[in-house]
Amino acid sequence: MSTWQETLVVDATVCDGHGVCSELFPEHISVDPWGFPIVDDEAITPALHEHAERAVASCPKHALHLVGRRC
Repeated sequence: MSTWQETLVVDATVCDGHGVCSELFPEHISVDPWGFPIVDDEAITPALHEHAERAVASCPKHALHLVGRRC
């Protein structure tokens, strides 16, 4: 039986490095020395899903996305 998992993905061609996502969701997002996000590839747990959605919705450039995958 497969399960559905979501992870975060950042579109580096759109991101301007505002850092809003890392402030809202530090559990999965850190920043490089220039302020651009480094997103881990871990699945978002149900307990943190709302936080992930808030980070995605708050991205000023709409560069952060939740992507689902079957595992």
